[in-house]
Amino acid sequence: MSGPPSESSRREFLHNTLTSGIALGISPSLLSAQPARRVVLFQESPSDPYAIVDPELVPMLKALPKLDLNSQTLAWVRQQEVPPSPIPLPAPQPFERRIPGPPGAPELKLTILDPSPGTKNRPAFLHTHGGGYVGRSAALAVPFLQTAAQACNCLVVSVDYRRAPETRFPGSLEDNYTALRWLYANADALGVDRKRIAIGGESAGGGHAAMLAIAARDRKEIPIMFQLLIYPMLDDRTGSSRPVPPHIGEFIWTAHSNIFGWSSLLGLPAGSEKVPAGAVPARVENLSGLPPTFIVVGAIDLFIDEDIEYARRLLAAGIPTELHVIPGAYHGFDLLVPNAKVTTRFTEYWTTALRRAFANSYQ
Repeated sequence: MSGPPSESSRREFLHNTLTSGIALGISPSLLSAQPARRVVLFQESPSDPYAIVDPELVPMLKALPKLDLNSQTLAWVRQQEVPPSPIPLPAPQPFERRIPGPPGAPELKLTILDPSPGTKNRPAFLHTHGGGYVGRSAALAVPFLQTAAQACNCLVVSVDYRRAPETRFPGSLEDNYTALRWLYANADALGVDRKRIAIGGESAGGGHAAMLAIAARDRKEIPIMFQLLIYPMLDDRTGSSRPVPPHIGEFIWTAHSNIFGWSSLLGLPAGSEKVPAGAVPARVENLSGLPPTFIVVGAIDLFIDEDIEYARRLLAAGIPTELHVIPGAYHGFDLLVPNAKVTTRFTEYWTTALRRAFANSYQ
């Protein structure tokens, strides 16, 4: 297996992506360079970009290759996505369940963790994994899912939705809604309280959860009691039609990767004037009627501004909303440095919020 592209190759990859889009059948028009007034491709970074990173998070960051995601690097990145070994018992071990997919689509694979088999009337957490809309899988999120199952004593179901660019919106949304409908319909057999179903995810998984909450509200079929959004990917305009400061999104998930991820999902360039209805949570005008929400994001994460703005709009719409900003934290820091003190605080924030939601504290 080959290593990551060199810096010179990386820039060549980006150039090729923006001019040809030959890999994975992506139309060149989706990834063409935006007008100068809309895109800042290479901004100047601070003299020491690590100076504002939490010290515990720096060593791992320096050990990682810098890589922008695009149509030519995506295949390599997917090859590296090897699931970690499950945590030994007594942590609940994952098992798979196959269910029919949306009409005309393949069957869906669900990853399920049950911390207390045979228990009745317990809460459930429907999880959508991250990966920029184009990568990862539920199997890669097992440590996070185990934490949720243990800390909150809930049944956890994670969806392996179809990924972009092979499947564009609304394919993944319909996959996730199908999983939600299955969980709701089979609540009695699963020992789940239908009134205590929460949804959530990290990064693009947080974006998927936000889309799902909006769709469930509009379709009026299945009640969702809470959404847990971990540094969620909510706005295609970030880094495209809305430039970001040089120190924001410097690490892990960059503006270039964001343009690629959103363009792959939407089937049109990120930051376009119009996007498919319901595809971009930040562009949905009416946020009333959504479930209580928890949002956490790092202070130097590319998504910091869009996540704060989404929280502000939820509050303005009368939605109980909790927001945490983690100083010195970049995108995905908790996955890379799970034993850091800042990660411990981060985990306590979201597990406490989910437990409180299941206890109906918002009712």
